[in-house]
Amino acid sequence: MLQDFLQLWFKSWRSILEIILLSVGIYYGYLYFRGTRGAKVLTGLAVVFLTLTLISTLLNLVVIGWLVRSFSVFLAIALVVIFQPELRRGLAELGGHPIFSLTSEKRETIHDLAEAVTQLANKQFGALIAIERDTSIRVYEETGVTLDSDFSVELLLSVFHPKAALHDGGVIIRNGRIAAAACIFPVSQRETLDRSLGLRHRAALGITEESDAVAIVVSEETGSISICHRRRIERNFTPETFRQRIGEILLHGRYEEAPPEELAREVDIPLTRDNALVSHQEERSNDSVAI
Repeated sequence: MLQDFLQLWFKSWRSILEIILLSVGIYYGYLYFRGTRGAKVLTGLAVVFLTLTLISTLLNLVVIGWLVRSFSVFLAIALVVIFQPELRRGLAELGGHPIFSLTSEKRETIHDLAEAVTQLANKQFGALIAIERDTSIRVYEETGVTLDSDFSVELLLSVFHPKAALHDGGVIIRNGRIAAAACIFPVSQRETLDRSLGLRHRAALGITEESDAVAIVVSEETGSISICHRRRIERNFTPETFRQRIGEILLHGRYEEAPPEELAREVDIPLTRDNALVSHQEERSNDSVAI
């Protein structure tokens, strides 16, 4: 019996390998598209396609069967167009994996950044900071005011002072320099996202959904610190834990260390730029619960 099993394995190992690879691909594809608007479109197309195929096979409807087979080629192209945002984010996420990352943040800059965020939290100055990594976010830099200045704690505190002209919007940091301020970031439109999140937090998630940037949020209501990266949000850091965590992310690429219960629900849908960050007044008026 063992010999029969071995013979069967050697004859059909390629088929078994294909089934395993397809199963893994379908499973992770389901996890990636689950809960998105694109998933609803995909489900609708699958239902229509399978229903027509089943009906044409059972009732031997030649014309409908021919149409289904003919349009299957165009369906593959249509799927690429329909799921362009999800595919783009998936490829960007793959390219932004720490294995392929070429960015190495200076420890001095991270130390100064942690000090600035700590002071912002202590003063309860609302802040949104995006740290550019391998994927360029210049398109969002163009929506703000170009600074291109050396990073300093004092400058960041001045930018986010509530009475400063540039305090609304986000700051972009590139290669240890403050590239721009008052930038408009895309707002995450996840359907299953915690409704208590304000526009500033949603904008931080939005920039991480469009790129491999790391975003930092300081709440003006409570002074709490949050980190967004790889479409996740980690919240309620103390200055000490924030310093450790931001170092892990920027220096060592340790993305997966936070407990799942501390992360936002990881369900993506296509982003739009119609809704954009951000004013402190809007955040207050749209959030019944401050973060």
